[in-house]
Amino acid sequence: MKDINFRHLHYFWVIAREGGISRASEVLELTPQTLSGQLATLEDTLDGALFRREHRSLVLTDFGQTVFRYADAMFTTAESLSELLRQPPEHRPLSLSVGLSASIHKLIAYHLLEPAVRLDREVRLQCQTGDSQGLLTKLARRELDVVLTDRQPGADLAGGFKTYQLASSSMSLFAASALAAQLKPEFPASLDNQPFLAASLEAPYVTELMNWFAGNSVSVRVAAEVDDSALIKVFGRQGLGYFAAPTAIRDEVCRQYQVEHVASINEVRDNLYAVTRTNGASHPAIQALIEPRAGLNE
Repeated sequence: MKDINFRHLHYFWVIAREGGISRASEVLELTPQTLSGQLATLEDTLDGALFRREHRSLVLTDFGQTVFRYADAMFTTAESLSELLRQPPEHRPLSLSVGLSASIHKLIAYHLLEPAVRLDREVRLQCQTGDSQGLLTKLARRELDVVLTDRQPGADLAGGFKTYQLASSSMSLFAASALAAQLKPEFPASLDNQPFLAASLEAPYVTELMNWFAGNSVSVRVAAEVDDSALIKVFGRQGLGYFAAPTAIRDEVCRQYQVEHVASINEVRDNLYAVTRTNGASHPAIQALIEPRAGLNE
């Protein structure tokens, strides 16, 4: 087979799409005779008939249908690209690929992303969750544009990244109404041997919280270890135990999961960061995202 002439392939695609040479000649502003000749040349190049005649109409052969599927994918994509490039650069949609540490509470994750998705131009957002180390590896490979995490990169990785602190919130404890009524009086002694719903992920605040329990002589009875922050709250709503979440989303946690706020623990902090590649903060959506959030500080 000879090399494919893509102009001829485009002519074939238009003929098949428009249902005949006459209509295609109008679209392409070429004479029917010219199109017929170019189609014949393409069929010779491909060594196979692309159309057959039926009652004065052109119908794709099986081979023609196969070629058309590939051509359609090619030229539909090319037309989409042309449409995009016709827009002024400042109006073109932005693509933003975000890695979200699984240990970040989902309610607060939306607030972290909100400035990026509320720009005056379209942002096509892709999010994936995972452990921070794995997400940072993908960031280094340029598979992600930014990582939102609750810990800074280790010393072995710090040189290739730039870290921005977005927020810092104290942690609060929450529980269903009946359990909260038992925990509020004589806090924190009231927590002793009460069922606790623990995050099984190694979030930095978890270590601080466990140290706080120990410092206040609270014996922790872990009722469940859950690696999903939303599922922990569902268990808490059902009265299976009390759980911790950032004070910054206190009202949303109480409203969405129908639980009560037991107390805030100022000594335990949940710090949130955006991590980019060293030269990766020029993206307009990332610039919006890395601004500190006063509303998420408690």
